[in-house]
Amino acid sequence: MKNGGELLVQTLVNLGATKSFGVPGESYLPVLDAMYDTQGKFDFVLCRNEGGASFMASAYGKLTRTPGICFVTRGPGATNASIGVHTAMQDSSPMILFVGQIGTEMREREAFQEVDYRAVFGTMVKWATEIEDTERVPEMVARAWKVATSGRPGPVVVALPENTLNGSSGIDPILEMRALAEPSPDAASLADARALLERAERPLMMLGGSMISDHSQRLFERFAEQSHIPAITAFRFQDCFNNHSPAFCGEAGVGMPPHVQRLIREADVILAVNVRFGEMTTNAYTLMDVPVPKQKLIHVHGAESELGKIYVPTIGIQAGPNAFAAALEPIERRPSEWSQGARKTYEAFLDVKAQPSPVDMASVIKHLRTVLPDDVILTNGAGNFTVWSNKFFPLGPEARLLAPQSGAMGYGVPAAIAAKVAHPDRRVVCFAGDGDFQMNCQELATAKQAGAQPIILILNNGIYGTIRAHQETHFPGRVSGTTMESPDFAMLAQSYGFHGERVSRTEDFAAAFERALASPTGAVLDLEIAAEAITPNKTLTEIRDENQA
Repeated sequence: MKNGGELLVQTLVNLGATKSFGVPGESYLPVLDAMYDTQGKFDFVLCRNEGGASFMASAYGKLTRTPGICFVTRGPGATNASIGVHTAMQDSSPMILFVGQIGTEMREREAFQEVDYRAVFGTMVKWATEIEDTERVPEMVARAWKVATSGRPGPVVVALPENTLNGSSGIDPILEMRALAEPSPDAASLADARALLERAERPLMMLGGSMISDHSQRLFERFAEQSHIPAITAFRFQDCFNNHSPAFCGEAGVGMPPHVQRLIREADVILAVNVRFGEMTTNAYTLMDVPVPKQKLIHVHGAESELGKIYVPTIGIQAGPNAFAAALEPIERRPSEWSQGARKTYEAFLDVKAQPSPVDMASVIKHLRTVLPDDVILTNGAGNFTVWSNKFFPLGPEARLLAPQSGAMGYGVPAAIAAKVAHPDRRVVCFAGDGDFQMNCQELATAKQAGAQPIILILNNGIYGTIRAHQETHFPGRVSGTTMESPDFAMLAQSYGFHGERVSRTEDFAAAFERALASPTGAVLDLEIAAEAITPNKTLTEIRDENQA
């Protein structure tokens, strides 16, 4: 006989889970007790806040293409964790959040920390459920795993009543579950898509989403290169395609470069694979008419619900990205000014001019391009500072980017920790704003305890830069609520066992970063950035001048 906690943990181990993230709670003590016997096989990464834990699980799922597992207690624990759940949904990242729950006999009495998790998370996840019978623990956990990883991947929330966890059963844990085969493209639709692309004068490929294997990415690159079709990626998914490929032309995301906007607007045929067409990827739905775009759209997605959800496709193909990549063969097209010009424009875009700042990020990013390894993992939260990691650091075929489509501040530090947990031998670098960093800087303690200490670059300009830029645009000269005072970040980092130092001049960065690379306990570099330096090629002064002109 096993109790519910033992059944749950053993089922997760059998399904392939090796790591979990969370904050302990009395509501799921049997689960914590069961983990005592799985140390080294299925480990619990002890976090300092449920928001940080859920971010770690979301990032872990995106990086490993297996469900990120998170455990939190009921009520406040679950609501704290909601930020990572929302991020996993918008990122299409597989994740399972397990929440301790009151006993079923106490329902609807407003018991201590009672929450209806189906109601709270229902619109935020793929599936929210509660396991009411110990006998059904293996069944429901296996189903949660399947839902999180199939179709359009995403988060699942599973509530665990105390009587379910404390109850006992002789049922066996799920022993294994083979991954579901992705839906494959039907021959007729594939032929129609090929014919449409062959006739196109200005074709464009757009790639995004999660769960695309490394092999499939190479197949997509071969297709784009040999077919002479320019390729872009959806918002914060540029690690889906080798940025050094002659076919790659940029990322369709927030602050979308004019040349990428022009490619989307002027394309006559768009092959969109695994893309959900969010607001950022479409420049607030202005680059393609809703519901029927002027461009002929070939939309390929593993989830039927994504096809026609926003745009009516000329050809809609329900197929997983890996199955589609395997069936996709290059078409006969000659190089054209459309394809060659797009790449040249992207390469010119990368040559950003120096910034008016004590530490010039244009120089910093150029240095990082030369010293970081090919398999680097970059992470970031949200803010104007993300333009550097998201736009000006080309990612090779082995590199990964963990960045939130939800625009959630505070994601970068937990994501970097999760990346080091998953790949302790790889170099992980987090870009964070000073406001962004302070959302989850307490997780540096998690990093130290887990031995998962990345390098963190804080772009410190003393303001909430994104909001200040909007403020100067809409209410010029009336600064309110966007200036902040911060602690000594270098000393804070040192108190958590990291190497920490302040960098106040561009010429000092290279040596400081060399020390960061050499630190065996990770590093935090506090970079002094002028408040005026908002985004590449535009300062607050220029924004004000534009408004006053």
